[in-house]
Amino acid sequence: MREKLYLLGHPTAHSKSPVMHNALYKKLNLPWDYETKDCPSEEEARTFLEKRDFLGINITMPYKPLAFEFANVKAASAILAQGANVLVKKKDTLIAYNKDGEGCVSFLEQKGFNFKGAQVVICGTGPTSLAILFAAAIAGAEKVVLVGRNKQRVERTLKGCIKEFQAMANGPFDLPAARKGHRTFREAYEKTNFTYCSYQSLPGIFAKVDLIVNATPLGMGKDDLAPFDTSLLTENQTVYDVVYGHGQTNLLKAALDAGCAAYDGSGMLVAQAVASAVTFFEVSGIDFSISEEEMFTIMAQAAAFTT
Repeated sequence: MREKLYLLGHPTAHSKSPVMHNALYKKLNLPWDYETKDCPSEEEARTFLEKRDFLGINITMPYKPLAFEFANVKAASAILAQGANVLVKKKDTLIAYNKDGEGCVSFLEQKGFNFKGAQVVICGTGPTSLAILFAAAIAGAEKVVLVGRNKQRVERTLKGCIKEFQAMANGPFDLPAARKGHRTFREAYEKTNFTYCSYQSLPGIFAKVDLIVNATPLGMGKDDLAPFDTSLLTENQTVYDVVYGHGQTNLLKAALDAGCAAYDGSGMLVAQAVASAVTFFEVSGIDFSISEEEMFTIMAQAAAFTT
């Protein structure tokens, strides 16, 4: 019996997820087929989720909060992000995860960025932004700043998530570091300075920033401007734009012109695809001997990404 896996979202036609996942599963001789499930309306997405006719799915915009709602069990990564980009079915239970933060951090570490003691700015207040915020803290960031257009909304969002983080960090069991050199949940909560600001306030803190992440939709359109004044960028900074597949964004152009290390979202896409596949294997009880580095190479080559 062949198992079915999907990418749920709208639009999905541009996605490289099917070619990446299918290349990996073919390499491992697994009878798994990965397809897109493009649902233009929330009603269609709900019907698809209610049927549960899948082994696992990835979720992209705009259905991460909806997938989170449907889950019976929610991993810490999904709770903190308030949105799921992975659902795995185990018998009749749907388990939710968010692998965006793990994917972003993993890729940047591959590229040599050191999160230990770093100051990080994250633009956006959606599930992807929050997933990256907490992953950066766990990876060792000293200060993480969440930035949005409306200061009150950013404050509300961050304080709500930090309250959840505090409860997890101060629970009876400290969640251990998933990767060597990273922090436990308790260490990340206690040692990271979480703060927020509006775009208007960015100039006052930008000089000390090591990493800037754009996790907003800006850049999806060819003519989209960067979410902040790019004249603030300096050559000692790293810029990461989660957007990919639409050519070089105006943010990345400005970052490269300023001498920054700059990357589009393709590397994060591959790294979170690897993390998703590992989760599918583990929950399904599939033994795999292939390393995550090998998985990354197979998936990146299948998508024709030069990460």
